[in-house]
Amino acid sequence: MLDIIASVILPTLAFLIPAALITASPLRGVARRRLATVLLLWFALVAALAAAGLFSTMSAGTPAIGVAVVVPIIAGLIVFRRSAALKSLASETPLTWLVAVHAGRLLGVFFLLLNAEVRLPPTFALTAGWGDIGVAVAAPLVAWAIHRRAAGWRGLALTWNTLGFADLVLAVTLSVGSAVDSPVRFIYEAASSGTMSTLPWILVPGFMVPLYLMTHLAIFHRLLRRREHLRNLRLSGAI
Repeated sequence: MLDIIASVILPTLAFLIPAALITASPLRGVARRRLATVLLLWFALVAALAAAGLFSTMSAGTPAIGVAVVVPIIAGLIVFRRSAALKSLASETPLTWLVAVHAGRLLGVFFLLLNAEVRLPPTFALTAGWGDIGVAVAAPLVAWAIHRRAAGWRGLALTWNTLGFADLVLAVTLSVGSAVDSPVRFIYEAASSGTMSTLPWILVPGFMVPLYLMTHLAIFHRLLRRREHLRNLRLSGAI
């Protein structure tokens, strides 16, 4: 039953989150359609490779998932340096939207439920699950503070973003470290994180995690660029 529910919710989130960001972005026309197409092809590729069993094979499973997480981020950073559209997306999409979409990380509840069914190791499931839930619950509050320009909103946003980024990195580390086929396994518990290598769960590390990591990087870009801008203004005596 849990797999059936996830088969509905995870693809829905994988559609709604990029759709919300693209809609809120300054991209229009061809640029918007091109980005939507790339995201759709990325989603389809992950789903097709998972259906073919690439992520669940003992020879390539965990390394393949690692590639699925890292490659989109590296590719995004490379294209970002050359693409005006991506620079516009990262620099001009409302910061409130970049933060608010992390409310979708309530999907961390699934980790807790999988742990209750002894389908994930508790160290990974509880850390990733509660971490995602905490980030998700705080996201609307941080977005509201940014929108209202509440006192200390920049520091609050930077702290939340750092914790959210660290949560994802830690979750990936614990997942890799608890998989039975992992070459760097360091967690030996009754259950394995191998569940995350099958559909629909592979959509989390294969699509959602790199997408959320890229939004975190975009938020860092915005906050640190603004801090540097304000610092330069103070040094020049403009403020």
